[in-house]
Amino acid sequence: MDTQLKKGVLDVCVLAVLRRGESYGYKILQDVSPYMVVSESTLYPVLKRLESNGYVTVRSEEFKGRLRKYYGITRKGIIRINEFILDIEELDKAYRFILGRDE
Repeated sequence: MDTQLKKGVLDVCVLAVLRRGESYGYKILQDVSPYMVVSESTLYPVLKRLESNGYVTVRSEEFKGRLRKYYGITRKGIIRINEFILDIEELDKAYRFILGRDE
């Protein structure tokens, strides 16, 4: 898959996980892994980018003597998911055209 396309899809997959409720890095990784190959070294920059863009919030909480970051989706993050769905619908039309199934 094209790197830029995969990056965009991964961003929205992470947001989709958070739409279900607040979560933390390792759990997000487990939730996304059945659908995309992703490593911790890939996930954390994604989470940082989503935070920078205002799509997620971050809070820290102690867990077993260590601080764990919990991520939650913002209204802007929900809007991003909806925009992505519209983009994918448009892309699907082009995909069906390429395959000759546009009838």
